[in-house]
Amino acid sequence: MSAAREMLCDTARAVFVEAAAEGIAPVEAAGFSLLLVAEADGGFGGDWGDVNAVLAIAGVAVPDLPVAGLILSGLGEADDALHAAAAVSLMAGAMGEALGLSIEHVNTRQQFGRPLGKFQAVQQSLAVMACEVRAVEAAVAAMAKRLDTVGLDAGAANFEIAAAKLRANRAVGVVTAIAHQVHGAIGFTREYDLHRVTIPLMRWRGAHGNDAHWAQRLGRQVTGFGGRGLWEAMTARAD
Repeated sequence: MSAAREMLCDTARAVFVEAAAEGIAPVEAAGFSLLLVAEADGGFGGDWGDVNAVLAIAGVAVPDLPVAGLILSGLGEADDALHAAAAVSLMAGAMGEALGLSIEHVNTRQQFGRPLGKFQAVQQSLAVMACEVRAVEAAVAAMAKRLDTVGLDAGAANFEIAAAKLRANRAVGVVTAIAHQVHGAIGFTREYDLHRVTIPLMRWRGAHGNDAHWAQRLGRQVTGFGGRGLWEAMTARAD
């Protein structure tokens, strides 16, 4: 992470603490609507990697505030696909938090004289969960790289956006189920933080297109490429 992005994330964390208590006003006052505005136009001059980093934090700290919409407002009339891309970044942050909470819980909760994390069945479940979370993070990273390469042209990044949104959508059920399973009853209490990320995940799953929508969208692109065309498109992106 660059020094500029690290500073941006530190600022976001501090602002989101205020926003959690006061609402979206502190985020607006901090100028996050200028994140994607060019420096020549008085903005931050950020890229989608910056947006992804900020929204991953927002997906944990202030999941109920319209931070994504505020950031995209700097672009004027943002393509709906960009709103879907922003939702994926929120989802990646929330899934990472759910995994972190689950690991912490099983390493501290004792059962039959030893931590839950020492039981093989729990370890296997967490391994499945971790694979889902890391797969989503990889899809989000590829999406961010493509958006930066094409200058936030959602049409040119349609393949990556569709793949990332579908992958994130499909991971939600697995991640939320395992997180609540390993937490047991405590995971459903209002006093514990898990519900603050799992409930929004279910909402973001259907936002800007459900599983079927993105599966169809991705499938049409893949069939349009053809066998050789798909290989060439994938290897070109790998460069």
